[in-house]
Parts: sequence; structure tokens; C-alpha cells
Amino acid sequence: MAAKPFDMIVIGAGPGGYVAAIRGAQLGLNVAVVEREHLGGICLNWGCIPTKALLRSAEVFHLMQRAKEFGLKAEAIGYDLGEVVKRSRGVAKQLASGVGHLLKKNKVTVIMGEARLTGPGTVTVKTDKGSEELTSKAIVLATGARARALPGLEADGDLVWSYKHALQPVRMPKKLLVIGSGAIGIEFASFFNTLGADTTVVEVMDRVLPVEDEEISSFAKKQFLKSGMKILEKTTVKKLDRTPGKGVVAHLEDAKGTTTMEFDTVISAVGIVGNVENLGLEGLGVKIDRTHVVVDAFCRTGVPGLYAIGDIAGPPWLAHKASHEGVMVAELVAGGHPHPIKPNSVPGCTYCAPQVASVGLTEAKAKAAGHEVKVGRFPFIGNGKAIALGEPEGMIKTVFDAKTGELLGAHMVGPEVTELIQGYVIGRTLETTEAELIETIFPHPTLSESMHEAVLAAYGRAIHY
Repeated sequence: MAAKPFDMIVIGAGPGGYVAAIRGAQLGLNVAVVEREHLGGICLNWGCIPTKALLRSAEVFHLMQRAKEFGLKAEAIGYDLGEVVKRSRGVAKQLASGVGHLLKKNKVTVIMGEARLTGPGTVTVKTDKGSEELTSKAIVLATGARARALPGLEADGDLVWSYKHALQPVRMPKKLLVIGSGAIGIEFASFFNTLGADTTVVEVMDRVLPVEDEEISSFAKKQFLKSGMKILEKTTVKKLDRTPGKGVVAHLEDAKGTTTMEFDTVISAVGIVGNVENLGLEGLGVKIDRTHVVVDAFCRTGVPGLYAIGDIAGPPWLAHKASHEGVMVAELVAGGHPHPIKPNSVPGCTYCAPQVASVGLTEAKAKAAGHEVKVGRFPFIGNGKAIALGEPEGMIKTVFDAKTGELLGAHMVGPEVTELIQGYVIGRTLETTEAELIETIFPHPTLSESMHEAVLAAYGRAIHY
């Protein structure tokens, strides 16, 4: 069978791949996308979207328990874990089918199968019906990543869960251990803790949410502890002794030595590894560093016509970063001149309770980079909307360059901060200084007023604190 020629072939239909394919098609390219499992990738099917659906259920459950505070009555409050999971899967399914519709609408050729690069510009796809060969001068790797499995801590679906098992829990954990306090770990800890699991989080670094600004991590930790979570920092899980039908004995090591604790369920959330295997990359001379493809600012691999985007191309491991890289690469392939993605302008959001969001440099990193900084802080306790919502716990922190007024970073913890962060992201994209932000009129009463106050505070001008 003759090889099918395309202007661009995308391997992987997650938030990087399907967006690259659609943008390429919009620019007049004849595009094929190859996907081995689900359109929408991990994000839509097993990550970003279904976890947010679960967390929304937990949030509503928590609010129901607080009904009395709001002058309301709610009796016999409970939940049906099966129905909570069913809603989450339904949300994921709806969005995944939407991706299929978008690809069809944009006339992208979708091939379900396993792709392998069999030579320069050549992709062989193994499908249910056999195999077919595709050719293109531009190939985009968007194969994503999977959960890291540490020796002895591997998931078994029964006592030890990966994120996939945690999204479809076979039972409600009574005593839960979460290994890792990055976004994935802390979101699952937050979900199960809110529904009543006795939850312990173990973090090998010196603080939870280690990539966040230290003050934000510290504030979030206080709220986690207040909600009943137990946090063990600078602690390593050395071994798990599993007894089917009974539970797990975890061997934990910190500076003081080794202790053991018993749990009925463990969730392993110790990072991710790139899906670089069985793609034929070694034969083409693609450089791989710690399971991630090495790329330049334009996602070029160094092999002519071969690009890598999203999680396979390294941190930050975020869906929105993958999508923007997909657009950038499609525009490059179509002959355009897009700007490279600036890693420091990619916002990060964690949907635990309380929510955490950030963009740019932390205070420590700004100082380490040689900036003289002005720092502003504003607590939500000073915000009328937050108090009216019954969510006054939180803060917003801004970091400015003292000489130029450049907004170097913004960091938040509290109600709906994952929605608020975008204001600062736009500000950074527009290369704003404190002057424009101070002159901007924020509507009242809104949570966003705290963003204004946090800027004012950096310059000794806060009104409400």
C-alpha cells in the first residue's frame, strides 16, 4: 500500500496534539493526527477535567455541611461515591467526544493506532486493520507522559492506586496515604479528606506544594492541617508492605529515623515520565534527557522537521502550555513567525481546598536572579466579597522589580484564585508595570479587588489593610 502524504502529522491527540492539528488545518495544512487511546489525551480523560469534576462534588459536600453558617438547613447530608465518580466520567466523556467533533469539523484525518517513526519523515501506524504508512516533512510528537512508578511503590489498583485508580475508586479510603504533594497528590488528598478519609500526605521536599512561593505553601499547609489532613515533610516512603484484604504498612524515613504507619489505601503521586518509548526516536538521533525529548524554544528536536510539544518536551507539565506550543509549532510549519513560549509566563493552578495559583518568579527566585524587589501582600479577610462568600482565608502576593516596576510574579491561595490569576498573566504578556495596574479600576465587590490591593501594598498604598 502506498504511503499517504500529509503536510503535518501529529502523534498524540491530547491538549497539545489536537490543538496543533486544528491550528494546522486552519492554516490550510493537510493534517493527520494519530492517537492510540483516547481523543483528548490524559488531560480530558484521566487528568485535568475529571479531577475538577470530583473536586466540585467535594466542594458542594463541604458547603452543605456548612449550611447553618449561611442560615440554611440541610439534614442527613451524605454522598454516593459511585454517583460522584459517574458524574466525573460523564463530564470527561462529553469533552472527549467534543474533541472528535472539532477535528472532524476542521477536516483533520484521525487515525486510531500506535505510531512509530520508521525513517526521516515517515510514520508507520499499527491499527486494528493492520498497518499504514504516512509521510510528511513536519512531524509533531505530542505523546504526553504517564505516572512515575518508584520501585516498591508501584500501583496495583487494590491497595496502592495511581491517579487512574483514584479517579475510579473501588472504595472510599478510611485511612489514606498520599505520596507526593505536587498538584496531583494534593488535589486527591483534598478530595478524599473532604469526603472524610483520614488523610496523611508525605513530601520528600521541605514543604508541600514545593514549586510554589514559600509563603503560599506555608499558608496552604495551615489550611490543610485545619481541615484535618496530616502533613509529613522531608519524609521518604522507603517501603510498602502489602497485605491483600487488610492494608499497607508504610515504612517512612525522616531526619529522626524510620517509623511505620498503617493505611488501607495509598495513592502514589511522585511525578511523571515522558512517553518516549517505542517511537523510533533513538534511530533518528533524537536527544532524550530523563525521559523527556530535548527541544529548543520553538520545540524543534534538532532532527529536521521533527518537533516535540507538551509533557514529552519537559516542564512545566501543564495542558495549557502544551496547547500553546501546539499552536506555535503549527504556525511555524505553515511558514509563520510565532513568538516562542516564555516558561515564566505559564500560569500554574492547583484545585485543592484552598485553591493555589501562580505565575512568574517566586520572591526567592526573583532575588536569586538579581532583582531588587518590592513585595505586596493582601489577605482575603480584607475583601468584602470573600467575607460574603464565607471564604475569607487566603492571600495574594505580588513581586515587582523595584527599579523598573515590572511584575515579576504573582502568587495566590484562597477562593477561586485559579480564575483570578489570569489577570496577572495578561498583565505580564502586555509587559505592564505597577503604574498601569494601580490605575486599573477593579469592580466592587469582587475577589479581584484583592489583586489591586496586593499591587498597592507593594508600593505602600494599600487602602483596606
